[in-house]
Amino acid sequence: MTTLSQAHASPTPSSPSPTSVLRVRCCSSAGCLAGGAAELRQGLTTAVAQRELQERVAITGVGCLGPCSQGPLLAIDPDGTLFAGVTAADADGLIAALAHRLQAVSAAEWEAPLAWTPAAGEQVDTGRPFFTRQRRVVLENCGLIDPERIEAAIERGAYEQLRHAVTDRTPAEVVDTIRRSGLRGRGGAGYPTGLKWATVAKMPGERKVVVCNADEGDPGAFMDRSVLEGDPHRVLEGMAIAAYAVGADQGFIYIRAEYKLAIVNLRRAIEQARRRHLLGAGLFGSPFGFTVELRVGAGAYVCGEETALIHSIEGQRGTPRPRPPYPAEAGVWGRPTLINNVETLANVVPILREGAEWFAAIGTEGSKGTKVFCLTGKVRRGGLVEVPMGTSLATIVSEMGEGCPDGAGLKAVQTGGPSGGCVPASLLHTSVDYESLQALGTIMGSGGMVVMDHSTDMVAIAAFFMAFCRDESCGKCVPCRAGTVQLHGLLQKHLAGEATAADLAQLEALCPMVAETSLCGLGQSAPKPVLSTLRYFREEYVARLKPGPTAAAAGR
Repeated sequence: MTTLSQAHASPTPSSPSPTSVLRVRCCSSAGCLAGGAAELRQGLTTAVAQRELQERVAITGVGCLGPCSQGPLLAIDPDGTLFAGVTAADADGLIAALAHRLQAVSAAEWEAPLAWTPAAGEQVDTGRPFFTRQRRVVLENCGLIDPERIEAAIERGAYEQLRHAVTDRTPAEVVDTIRRSGLRGRGGAGYPTGLKWATVAKMPGERKVVVCNADEGDPGAFMDRSVLEGDPHRVLEGMAIAAYAVGADQGFIYIRAEYKLAIVNLRRAIEQARRRHLLGAGLFGSPFGFTVELRVGAGAYVCGEETALIHSIEGQRGTPRPRPPYPAEAGVWGRPTLINNVETLANVVPILREGAEWFAAIGTEGSKGTKVFCLTGKVRRGGLVEVPMGTSLATIVSEMGEGCPDGAGLKAVQTGGPSGGCVPASLLHTSVDYESLQALGTIMGSGGMVVMDHSTDMVAIAAFFMAFCRDESCGKCVPCRAGTVQLHGLLQKHLAGEATAADLAQLEALCPMVAETSLCGLGQSAPKPVLSTLRYFREEYVARLKPGPTAAAAGR
């Protein structure tokens, strides 16, 4: 498996020829598009046409190239040179430089670094830890293929593992491969994927359903969005393989309406796969058939919870229900339902291609494989990274992310979104795996990782996430509906300097009550940011208490 820097490079011809082609890969993910990537791509296309270089220079849109905070980004093949901060105003200069390279008469001239840099951007050193520390499994095609063309995905082996599965393997063999790989759900809970598949496979019933949970809603998280934007066929193939393994014939991708580009790319990919008979009835001449539909949610955070998501797919209000029965027994329209998130399903193809043992050899004893993270916040080099499980927080934040800008000291890293907690700088040696993070009072979650420097007010951070949970509560159960309001009110009293020691004691008592009595994961995890900041940054709460004899005691 290649690293990110290796994946960005293509073999360099030993010498130039009149048929040599230069390929410009323009990032067309949502982040770069917001920075003007569409205008850049159009400018490059126009400049190529003006110089009549259409046969020698190919302009291609691709998915996320990684360092999102430096967009718009583009890479040039065959050498894989990466540029950041490129604008439409740079288009003519870049194409002129490429035209000069095409005139090279020796291998040395052809392989020489491109004598060009963006006016306000830079050439990115892909030898930096941000790139070399990565191991791309889920993201192996993102940034390399054009997500609008199924041909580009097929050239990289798309749907080959589905063909092998339905023609050469039994469903039980596929389930066993996933089980032996040690893959755990990447949506946050970390439930063993093979066990979940086996459970659904054993359920009686003629109709079963596979659901891809793409309702990614954590602040600072865009892992699933990037996969769907940059490599949608990978997820569709993973869903189809899962359906074959558990005996399902129908699939739904539940995605939030805010992910407009991902929705467009998915709809196109589904239609392309249907036309090539890679989705539908009788796949590869077998009795197995599978259809996929999109369900676009209105952005309710609670619909990331499985039972709320099921209700929304069915056209009902997205509210959780008690479990059991679990979705594996009674899910969409009462049918046995397998629910995996985007990243989990994106791991299926490489596991079947390379083998269970290959995947199990990556990561730690209890957390196998790689994990995609979104590195955001007060960090020099933010963006999308994929690292082996067991990589330390310090490696990701301080080495790959290069620490905090402007010389500000690193204070904490928040993982897991509103469901997670804040890890202080003193504990950044901690391994990124399910059990280690849980021991610190946080979770891996879907993969958001927000970096905070010493200017960050940890009480304000706790209040921010509590306000988020309060607003996103569906209101069905009292502990979450009322508890998040009460917790946020107590945090606001601390921020205003009006809290007493009794308020602090009430805050500490109310958190476990909300966590232990709420109906679903939203309320159960809502107190985590408060509990973790109380655990590691208690002095910031105590410093705000009203003066008095009890204030000093509260700090003990």
